[in-house]
Amino acid sequence: MKENVIKEKSYLFALRIINAYKFLTKEQREFVLSKQVLRSGTAVGALVREAEQAQSKADFISKMNIALKEANETEYWLMLLRDSGFIDDKSFESIHHDSLELIKMLISIIRTAKANRKINDN
Repeated sequence: MKENVIKEKSYLFALRIINAYKFLTKEQREFVLSKQVLRSGTAVGALVREAEQAQSKADFISKMNIALKEANETEYWLMLLRDSGFIDDKSFESIHHDSLELIKMLISIIRTAKANRKINDN
């Protein structure tokens, strides 16, 4: 069976986000930003999973676009958590690297899917 890299990486990213949420709520007593990053960070993988069962190429592209928006939003919350002092630079850089990797992968998948759709439409 073909390996699905985005599925695996988005799942592992969600696990990292869950662990960050646990740290933020238990150790830092931060509940607002942490809830936001938990929601958007775990949504990426859920949307990737939804896209696997897309009803059409357009539905696939739409779900991947929403996953990209959630990944971008997650990056925003992570930056706020760093800049407000709830996470240190080292922790931020580690998880931020993963979020950027997901963003780049999603952009590539969307571009490829759009290009393939145009080829098939002609």
